Amino acid sequence: MSIEDKRILFFVEDLYEDLELWYPKLRLLEAGAKVLVAGPQKGKIYRGKNGYPCQAEAAIDEISFEDFDGLILSGGFAPDKLRRMDKVKHITAEIHQRGKLIAHICHGGWIAISAGIVKGFTCTSTPGIKDDLENAGAKWVDQPVVVDRNMISSRRPDDLPQFCKAIINFYKS
Repeated sequence: MSIEDKRILFFVEDLYEDLELWYPKLRLLEAGAKVLVAGPQKGKIYRGKNGYPCQAEAAIDEISFEDFDGLILSGGFAPDKLRRMDKVKHITAEIHQRGKLIAHICHGGWIAISAGIVKGFTCTSTPGIKDDLENAGAKWVDQPVVVDRNMISSRRPDDLPQFCKAIINFYKS
């Protein structure tokens, strides 16, 4: 299996963590993956915490989990907004249930928690949501990257090199 031609989904909303969306997106494109960024409104430009723009290529309500081989959940404050959307939770849960990649970094784990998919998994995150992950049934560890079956997690922007390497390696196995 290779990452080439795999379709990877990212969600975007205002106040996403700029590096946690753009670094993996560019690395995956460079590795040959097909990437789609979906937001609440197609064509809308969302601003990151540091002001970097990201235009939604599709509306979340118009996409299907069946079209993707993986999902990257970036951090920032966007996950707190996104996890309130039923369609975001549905897509996340369906991708996960099919054993496809779910990768979350920093506060991106909030979406995985709200989708009900972290119970029984070992993962990491920013320490700020450690309690949330543990209360949802995950085992939290303080490591740069954790790979547990089809779930990959990282803590913060400094961990992005390890996070992206683990994502690309997921498709080599």
